[in-house]
Amino acid sequence: MNENARPSADRNGAGVPKALRDLAYDDIKARIITCALKPGEYINEAAVCAMTGFGRTPVHQAIDRLCVEGLIDVIPRKGAIVKPISFDEIMQIMETRSVNEVLGVRLAAQRAQADEIARMDDILRNADRAVRENATESLMRLDRDFHGVIAHASRNSVLANILSKLHDRSLRVWFVALNSPGRNQLVHEEHEAIRDAIAARNVEAAETAMRAHVESFHNHLRQNA
Repeated sequence: MNENARPSADRNGAGVPKALRDLAYDDIKARIITCALKPGEYINEAAVCAMTGFGRTPVHQAIDRLCVEGLIDVIPRKGAIVKPISFDEIMQIMETRSVNEVLGVRLAAQRAQADEIARMDDILRNADRAVRENATESLMRLDRDFHGVIAHASRNSVLANILSKLHDRSLRVWFVALNSPGRNQLVHEEHEAIRDAIAARNVEAAETAMRAHVESFHNHLRQNA
């Protein structure tokens, strides 16, 4: 792929189309979350370019962004690596999610619009099918989308940005350690309870359902670590 492909009027200071930068970021992040790029693996920019089809400039910018978000580490005199999965770090992420996810769902129960509730319904219908098919990557994307709708419905962009980063870092662990048919069905049922509480504008029920969902993830991780 040529670095100047897909031109856009929205360019950054390096003259790279924003669309390319974002596409490279999304591609590399997805490979990290699904462990196509494994924890602890060194990141060779030339190899990533060959793998993804993107030019060096958007790949370099994507790696810089993923460093900021905590998915890639830069080791002095050695280069960049996919950040290893640390149990202690995941516990810290879960503690942070337990506060911020609950706040987000409380706000969503008050502020969600009809089209956002309809979007949650669509996601849950697709997730029901994916659970039956044990479609791991589809479930991962739908999980991200479900929580993303709630974050957007909070009408708090600062909180939504925090939740997005926390959730991306949690998904990698979910993909590695928490994916099983029984666990996936339980998560689906927890999502249904959250959706029902938001649709009913029941703030307390939404908080209870979200807290149970996060704690379930946390407890399952502890038991299977």
